Amino acid sequence: MVVGALVPASREKAARKIQLPYLNKYDTIWEYKKSFLSNSIDFFSYLGPACPICGGVDCYRQITPYFRYAIDLFPGFKKKRVPVSRFLCRRKGRTFSLLPIQLIPYFHYTAAAVIGTLLVGFKWWRMGRRGLFGASLEVDPDSLLTPYLVAYWLKAVVRGFRRAHAMLRRFFDLSNTGTSVTHELWEEVGHYFLAFGMKLHSPWPSLLLAFLHRYSLTTTQFLFGTASQYRASRSH
Repeated sequence: MVVGALVPASREKAARKIQLPYLNKYDTIWEYKKSFLSNSIDFFSYLGPACPICGGVDCYRQITPYFRYAIDLFPGFKKKRVPVSRFLCRRKGRTFSLLPIQLIPYFHYTAAAVIGTLLVGFKWWRMGRRGLFGASLEVDPDSLLTPYLVAYWLKAVVRGFRRAHAMLRRFFDLSNTGTSVTHELWEEVGHYFLAFGMKLHSPWPSLLLAFLHRYSLTTTQFLFGTASQYRASRSH
């Protein structure tokens, strides 16, 4: 896949750093890490010859990666640092990174950890119980997950689904989703999960990965979270 120049010119000057999705089909972030550390990933073939910042040919070069924590919760708690590739646009003097789609910008927890937790919460909510509290209780206690964090994830995921609704309905039946259907966040996120075929006792991790891959391939954006170049300057 050739990424090309992905950063809108109107936002380029304000961006201190730029995050682009790295589309891949590793089952977990840990498989990605293993391939990265063994130098098995050809990022230059992935990006193509054009610099994603300025569009110039043979402009960018790879620089030292940075490491960030990733936390998984399914099938169990795991917290380790993972590398993220970085590059420098020689013409603009700006850096950009390729964040694997298993991760969410500015989230320590993986996309699978977030969605898995919300699937648990949705199960509790459907039983007439408190989804936020139930989700935080059912995951590994070492994760230190709180109802407050689950609530934050719920809002962030619903916001991502709403933002992507027009594109997603090209691939899924979303007639039962959206704010026009319900004002209850658990019900809304649950309708999306059902439309995507995501259930607790289903191969939802692989469905999630395929889903994220399709979204980023279509839009060159992250479904959840906000990449660096689109965040307010005070957030840096």
